[in-house]
Amino acid sequence: MAKWFIITSIMNSDVLVLNRSFYAVQVTSWQRALTLVYTNHASVVDEEYRTYSFEDWRQLSQMIDEHPSGFIKTPRFKIAIPDVIALKLYDRLPTTEVKFTRRNIYEHYGYTCCYCGKKFVSADLNLEHVTPRSRGGKTNWSNIVVSCIPCNLKKGDKTPDEARMKLLVKPEKPKWRGCMAIALNSSIKIRTSWQRFIDNIYWNTELDGE
Repeated sequence: MAKWFIITSIMNSDVLVLNRSFYAVQVTSWQRALTLVYTNHASVVDEEYRTYSFEDWRQLSQMIDEHPSGFIKTPRFKIAIPDVIALKLYDRLPTTEVKFTRRNIYEHYGYTCCYCGKKFVSADLNLEHVTPRSRGGKTNWSNIVVSCIPCNLKKGDKTPDEARMKLLVKPEKPKWRGCMAIALNSSIKIRTSWQRFIDNIYWNTELDGE
């Protein structure tokens, strides 16, 4: 395994990993990313979808004075930490479950109240049992939605029909999407340079640099 010597500061060192079909599958460390490129298991991908071998990327790095992710320097050369790499053989999507957490529920419903349809910051939202717990309602994807505090108070311990409140969306577990799973199962902040490689329909996290 290659050994890297850090000389310059690393500002944003997480690297987006694509499969062979350029579909985002995970986020990895810069050490792992460069090792995959060095061992010819992956290529560096730039913003124009051009790919580079380790040697090509090393040579290009000599002509770059500044790089958002920083550089790694060895006694012989420097190399820029890539933003994105693509695996050469792996063409599948990882199978995973979206964890049932407060953050993931808010992300799933887009921080939008499922009764009034308005968007709120997380501090102004609650998790809402469609069928109240007092009526046997479960705390799971099939019975939990997001509501604003006024709608939550209005509904109280009633069903939507009893409260005469229309539920705008059907509560359901998020379906697997490779890029959405990265968003929902990772605490890593999504970088602007990754956006073009992500399916915008399923991506709803704050971008840095904006």
